[in-house]
Amino acid sequence: MVPALEEILATTKSMVFFGGAGVSTESGIPDFRSVDGLYHQKFKYPPETMLSHTFYETHTAEFFDFYRQKLIVHGAKPNAAHLRLAALEREGKCRAVVTQNIDGLHQAAGSKTVYELHGSTLRNYCTRCGKFFPVQFIEDAAGVGDGVPRCDECGGIVKPDVVLYEEGLDEETMENAVHAIRGADTLIVGGTSLAVFPARVCCATSAGRTLLSSISSHPGGRNGQSADPRSDWPHAGPRCPR
Repeated sequence: MVPALEEILATTKSMVFFGGAGVSTESGIPDFRSVDGLYHQKFKYPPETMLSHTFYETHTAEFFDFYRQKLIVHGAKPNAAHLRLAALEREGKCRAVVTQNIDGLHQAAGSKTVYELHGSTLRNYCTRCGKFFPVQFIEDAAGVGDGVPRCDECGGIVKPDVVLYEEGLDEETMENAVHAIRGADTLIVGGTSLAVFPARVCCATSAGRTLLSSISSHPGGRNGQSADPRSDWPHAGPRCPR
């Protein structure tokens, strides 16, 4: 780890880590925007379309087929970044992790206070009665009828608890994330370009020192360089599931 980051970790008393897809690539989960990422692959429809609420409503079977193939991951385990953050929380240094990822690896590593801005593939709920289902239920629906997972009690569609295009972020999660960042003496940003608007909204509320770590792809924050996420402020941007 770079010396500048280690120095900050040694002195912080109340840190928040804000992370994106780059945090999980070492666990074998590809990001969306790299050269080999999802957004550069060829599909029948653009990924942004297939991961939209409208597509979920109008092409439900195709949505779930794509979702199972591209968003549900198998065998991924927490990497060194996940484990270090969990250790920092146990040491009383990290007050929260705010993540754009939907893979649940921070919790698998042992982190307790995790705000998942874009939800999680591990949580799935019936849209009619609200019953919870694990991710395996979504997978097991493949090849059964039209492949759309339906509640075993009321027959409603079981929808993953992930934020699709055209959907808003959960207000309580967003509020908790902003509150944690505002109260931190240090905000470390890693594995994200901060290109998505809600990410910049969160990070811009930081009142402490901000470090864009070496796992960030943001051009202004290489190798542990301090930077201000409030620069180059966007006026609008799409919500994305990751």
